[in-house]
Parts: sequence; C-alpha cells; structure tokens
Amino acid sequence: MLRLLLSAAAVLAVSASLAAPGAAQPVPAATDFRARPARDEVIYFVLPDRFENGDKTNDRGGLKGSRLQTGFDPANKGFYHGGDLKGLAARLDYIQGLGATALWVGPIFRNKPVQGPPGQESAGYHGYWITDFTQVDPHFGTNAEFRSLVDAAHARGMKVYMDIVVNHTADVIHYAEVPSGSAPYRGRADFPFSRKGGPTGPAINPGFGGDADPAPANWDKLRDPSFAYTPVVDPAEAKVKVPAWLNDPKFYHNRGDSNWQGESAQYGDFSGLDDLATEDPRVVAGFIDIFGKWIDDFGVDGFRIDTAKHVNPEFWRAFVPAMLKRAADRGIPNFHIFGEVATSGYDPALLAGWTRNAGLPAVLDFGFQHAVAAALAGQGNGELARLFDDDVLYAGGPDAVLQLPTFVSNHDAGRLPMMIRQAMPKIDTAELLARQRLGHAMLLTLRGVPVIYYGDEQGMIGGGGDQLSRQDMFPSQVALYNAEPLLGTAATTAASNFDPAHPLYREWAALAALRRGTPALTAGRTVVRAGTDKPGLFAVSRFDPQTGREVVLAFNTSTQPITAAVQVEVASRSFVSLAGACPAEAAAPGTLTLTLPPLGYAICGPRGE
Repeated sequence: MLRLLLSAAAVLAVSASLAAPGAAQPVPAATDFRARPARDEVIYFVLPDRFENGDKTNDRGGLKGSRLQTGFDPANKGFYHGGDLKGLAARLDYIQGLGATALWVGPIFRNKPVQGPPGQESAGYHGYWITDFTQVDPHFGTNAEFRSLVDAAHARGMKVYMDIVVNHTADVIHYAEVPSGSAPYRGRADFPFSRKGGPTGPAINPGFGGDADPAPANWDKLRDPSFAYTPVVDPAEAKVKVPAWLNDPKFYHNRGDSNWQGESAQYGDFSGLDDLATEDPRVVAGFIDIFGKWIDDFGVDGFRIDTAKHVNPEFWRAFVPAMLKRAADRGIPNFHIFGEVATSGYDPALLAGWTRNAGLPAVLDFGFQHAVAAALAGQGNGELARLFDDDVLYAGGPDAVLQLPTFVSNHDAGRLPMMIRQAMPKIDTAELLARQRLGHAMLLTLRGVPVIYYGDEQGMIGGGGDQLSRQDMFPSQVALYNAEPLLGTAATTAASNFDPAHPLYREWAALAALRRGTPALTAGRTVVRAGTDKPGLFAVSRFDPQTGREVVLAFNTSTQPITAAVQVEVASRSFVSLAGACPAEAAAPGTLTLTLPPLGYAICGPRGE
C-alpha cells in the first residue's frame, strides 16, 4: 500500500523542495557560536563507543586479558566496540553536514570496565559506570584528545555538551548482609539515619531534625556508622574512585536497590550502582569542583544531566547556579543545562516540577517524545495538541520551554521506528520510512531544541531499547545488528554508515537548514490550529518573534490524503512553500486550505515583505 508515494524516491523529492542539504549551508562563524541561545541549536547525540573507531590502539583501554578484564568484545552488543574521540573528531564534517550545531557526547569519564553477576557481565562502553570523574576513559582516548575535539568543534562554530552523572558511581560498594544478588531497599522509617540497626537500635543522633534540616552541622556523626546495610569494599577497589573522597562509604546511602517508588527513587541504588548522598554538603561541594573544572579546562558549552530525578532537588538548587557562574566566568553566557527526568508516559507536570522545585533550567522533553510516538504509532494527535497548553506548567512558561531539548529516539527507550513497529507489527517498510520522516519533520520544526539520535539519519531501527538501540556506525561485528534492515537503503550495519546521500540524512539536513534560517521555528510562540485524538491533521502556527509573521506547520498522521481548511491570522494572506505544497493565497481572510498526502507535511511561510 502507498508504495509509490512512500518510496525513498518520494523522500528525495520532498527534500529537494527544501533548502540545499546542510553540508552546503554557511555555518556560524567561530567567533559567534557563544552568542547563540540554547533554543537556536540542533543537537546531535552520540555514544562515542558506537560511532567511529579512530584509534585501534585504545580499543582495550590499555588493559590486558579477556573481555572480562578489558571490556572489549566488538561482537557482543554489551561490550566496548572501539569507537573513540579521535573517530568522533574525524566525523565532524558528517555531523555538521546534517545540520547539527551542537554535539552531545555520551559520558566520557573513566568507567569500571566490566561489572555484573557471573555469566551476566557487560561493559561500561556507555559511560555511566564512572570511577574517575577527572579523566577520559582510556577506551575513548585522553583528556588532550577531548580538548582537541572541543577545539575542533568550536572552530566550526559548533558547541559541545557533556553528559554528566551525579546520582551514582560504578558498583564498588557491596553489603555484608547480602553477599550476592540484589539487596532489597531498606527505608528510612525502618532504618532511620538517627539510629544504628533500626528504631530500637542505639542512638547516633537523636536530635536530628530529618528533612526539615537536611544538612545538619553534625552530618558526619549522623551518617557514620548508621547505615541500613553494612558497606563492604573489595580491597582491590578501595581506592579506585577519583577524587579520593568518593572512596569513603559514608558519602553513599547504602540502603539497597531502588524500587523506583517513593523515597527509594532518591535514596536507593540505581540497579546496584553506588547511590551518592547528594544531600551531604561535602558531596555538593565536591561535584561543583569536579564539573566546574571541566568547564574551566575545556570550555564545554552545556551539561546533559543523567538520572536527574534520582537526586534531591536541593542539590540542583546549589549546583546549577554554580555551574552557570563558572561558565559565565569562562566567557560562556549561554551554558545549556538540561536534566533527564524519565517518564513512562505523557507527564509534563512531572517534568515541569523539576524546573520549579529543583531549579533545573530545562529537562529532556519526554512529553514531546511520548506525544510524537503516539501520533506516529496511529494512536491519534491528542497528546500533541495538548502539549503546548501544558507549557505553562514549566518555570518561565512558554518562553522557557523553547530551550527544552526534544527528541523522538534515544539510547534507553530506543528508536522511533522500533516503537512504531511494536505498535503496528504489520506495517511495511515503505510506511515505516514515511512515519520516521514525519516524526523528524515534527522534531525539527516544532518548539524546543531538536536532538537527533545518531544513526536515525541512516535508517537504523533496532529491536528495543538499551543495548538493542546502540548500533555501530562504523562496520559492526554484532550479528544481531547486522541482521537488521535499515530504512531508506540496502546497506546494513556490517558496512560503514556515514552516507550523506541517504534520503533521511538529506531531508533532515534540509529541514535543519530551514529551521536555522526561520526565526519562527527557533523562537516563535506556538498556536495549535488543528488536532484531535484520532489520526489525521495536526497543524500549528508559529510566529516570528520580531515581525509577528506567521509560519504554518501541517502534518498528516493518517494514511489517507487530507484537504482541510486551517485557521490563520486574518493578516496572513500570501504564502510560500518552505516544504511540501502550500497555496499562494489564503482561501479567505483567516483561513488557509491545505492538501496533504498520506503521512505528509507542509511548511508554509509568509510571502514577500
């Protein structure tokens, strides 16, 4: 069905109606990139290990032995594959050609190479099992090579965002009461900080004020040794963490594994990872020093904060202002900070609460992701239509929401085509390609800062989240990855996938160029014009913040063609097609008649002066 319309050739026809691909677009001058506000960026998110191998000598991170010692096994999806910072730097042309103006790099800090129970081990290739917060992991390269990457990006007018972790470290602390396996969470009611061993145990600090006094002067007496579990550290790992203060168990909660509910979400170990006591003033000061130094030494342009909702809000109210000041002192006025507040469904209130209660300037917009995924999976446009009304919930309202990073795929939940295929198991490849196109057209034109997940532009699908969505861009040795088809190409991941002629790459490069050149798409307010809880027409108007002139965005999430009237401002009379087909004139003052093909879109801008 829809074979002709939804072919790769049709994709190229649409991209031809847009501006030339990003590789041909003038890029911002290197002296100007600092002045760009966060809302003006197009972000490209990459896991270094899975992107490009620029130096095979560091594949094992300088370690010797089997994969359980080095972490390197390029044929296993859960181990290091060899990508590194040199490889990433060598592909900046490709990234910038896609239209990206900012590079979000997955965590690069030194990790525990391998962890997990016997027979279930995996490696820290993703970067979230940190032992040394001051050094680049040797599997990725060196601090000097990270500096070279940042400098090379800056020379192109591109920004670099670091992915940072505060909630936890690698799994080094174990518990005497649970020699192996998972340790069930022990709550504060049953094991209060004020007493050792439970409510009837000996008093440690009976005068402790609890949450009303989260950082008492006698913190050390309160926390040591009143642990819910008795921490045990292998002597071989007793000094593995850097800075050295991170090796002291008193700076961790030691309450067992989180069950993701109630207090355990902030006091429990994240799947066994050592949960830091981020309410401790020493921990707050320590992380301000750690990450402030990365700003000082490397001049990075922003932080994506992993597991932000698992850290107490008071920490962020101290950390964020300190980082913004550190950046401003370094000559970085638009330092972009956004936290991960993962949601299992559409929940803008939860997201917005962290901008108000914790003072996070922005959060990853999981609400946007859920709304787009629902619309593209045939579940209707209701959440999309509601999304913009909910923008008032965020601190700063609709203006502040312009700096929320939006996304449709990521390294945890998986890629958008996978989500669509799971919801629509009988979908054919042509329709899946069209839905992927449409989702990214929304991403690159609706409000927020678009984040393109590496590999989406080369048609990667995957079979799920986590390891199943972390394919290699350089030739892969993972049989599971290589057996998966790619959208829009006959290639597989067994070959290098940096093709600037791929139809998705070309179309998104053109949309990114259009976005950069259209102020309404970066800074304009949004008015919803059409959208119901059924598949079909979803339309919004965005307005140039300087001139007030209207740009109309229309998307058809159904597999039937649509001709419909869309309300516009009475003063908006003449239009030009920026993408898709737009009439030259409004049908009458205040109404524009649009015809959209199945799963098609149109962007209509004001004509002339």
